[in-house]
Amino acid sequence: MLALAAFANKAAFAAGSPGLTTHMLDTANGKPGEGVRVDFSVLDGGAYKLIKTVRTNVDGRTEPLLTAETMKAGQYELVFHLAEYYTKLGTVLPNPPFLERAVIQFGMADATAHYHVPVLATPWSYTTYRGS
Repeated sequence: MLALAAFANKAAFAAGSPGLTTHMLDTANGKPGEGVRVDFSVLDGGAYKLIKTVRTNVDGRTEPLLTAETMKAGQYELVFHLAEYYTKLGTVLPNPPFLERAVIQFGMADATAHYHVPVLATPWSYTTYRGS
């Protein structure tokens, strides 16, 4: 029951609070992408500057990347290290891998809004969208 309450609190954050969240779904294996390294950067002076590196949890989610207190409009980048993830799972990848990383560059114009940037990935493809 406590785990359900914690999940509900995270869902409430994702649904209405200003901030930025992300997650990865491993569509090749039909499960959340657990343990994926994600680099989060901001465009600063014409180059992306690393803010932090995080890993996805058992649900394929990371900690909130920005909260109401740290949220700022701007241009950002998420880098999901796909080849590293699939190699750890034991997936045999070609050398070099078809996709080493999924790089998503996006803008956030409204610092009072919630942005969710999910990634659905396989060793051969990825897609993203602005989620809720």
